[in-house]
Amino acid sequence: MTSYFDLAKLLGGGSRQRLRHIYDKLRRNLYLDRWFPNIPLALATAIFGIFRISPDIPRALGVPLFKIGKRANVDLVHSALLGVPATAAGIFLLLMAVGLWLRSKLAWVAVTLILATDLTLAFADYASVSAVMLTYNALLLILLCAAFGSFYRSSLTTGTLFAITSILAVLVYSVFGSYRLGADFSPAITSFTTAFYYSIVTMSTVGYGDITPKTGDARLFVVSVIVLGISVFAASLSAVLVPLINRRITRLLQPGKGSMERMQHYVIVGNTALARNTYKQLSERKQRITFIRTQPEGDVSGLDVVVGDPSNLEVLRQAGAHLAKAVLALTDDDSRNAFVILAMRELAEQVKTVVAVNDARNLASVKRVHPDLIISPQILGGELLAMALSGEKLNADTLLGQLLHFQT
Repeated sequence: MTSYFDLAKLLGGGSRQRLRHIYDKLRRNLYLDRWFPNIPLALATAIFGIFRISPDIPRALGVPLFKIGKRANVDLVHSALLGVPATAAGIFLLLMAVGLWLRSKLAWVAVTLILATDLTLAFADYASVSAVMLTYNALLLILLCAAFGSFYRSSLTTGTLFAITSILAVLVYSVFGSYRLGADFSPAITSFTTAFYYSIVTMSTVGYGDITPKTGDARLFVVSVIVLGISVFAASLSAVLVPLINRRITRLLQPGKGSMERMQHYVIVGNTALARNTYKQLSERKQRITFIRTQPEGDVSGLDVVVGDPSNLEVLRQAGAHLAKAVLALTDDDSRNAFVILAMRELAEQVKTVVAVNDARNLASVKRVHPDLIISPQILGGELLAMALSGEKLNADTLLGQLLHFQT
């Protein structure tokens, strides 16, 4: 089986490798891992939201949100793409843009659902929709789908915040629309109190039948409220309940393990003596540590352990490696350690990396993956033994240089 070090000789040649090297250098110099693609997508979503808050802005630029169609309520019908009237829709999108900025998975789901609904409604009445805005919408949706892996953050607090915001947004839309189309219902909705009552009954899909739509526009509006209500409730329950269930399952499977926020911590890959001693020393210094192991070997009670392939991006992300102070690849397999560093370069270039080298023949090859620090205790042991047997004077600088190799 071909190992990493057999392939390492090829890293310097070939157009694909050169392009990869150029991309890595560009990403490193521009700090792409810190702001791309979440910030550009957040700004694009915010622009779309601003256009909805103030439709006069795009119209002044010659890009109307909607062209005037035959139906008097075309703006109201198409505003169902956000579940709220135009102004509130823009505010909702701006809130989602903040979530995208923070790489929130829930915000990604919400904006993707909004844009997909927008396109569906647009094709249902294409003559009433601006082709420019339709193209902008479709392009933004494609870019969001392509960047799915960049939005990974999820927390109970964030999920609850977006759940409450989403439910309130749909409720405002339903109340506003019911009141505006009041004459199209039987009996007519003439007050906000009645509109609020009808909105709650419709969103919850109870449907008492005491108030019914009697025109095409009213029926289409009610359909939009039902679809949005179900979607928002489902997404909100998932955002709040899934983290709680996951925590409960984790505690049941690993009763000795407490919940730890994986941020500004150290990630140790491996279960070697070096890894365990490093954990002990960091723990004594009150540092938080997460282990990545290929299998749950040994006593893991009280430890924060992620089981999986440490060179897999999803496993590293689950361990919070992208938010860590440093990732330490300390297995007894030099090739696996090198693959971990390569994966970290792709996941989060700014995170410090430390790699252990067990075989002196692999030192030059490991240096080619550019870790921040290389530690070689086996090489140091050989150096100490040779110096002791030959009667040479021990030199602290020489020994430190053999043990630690800093990359510049």
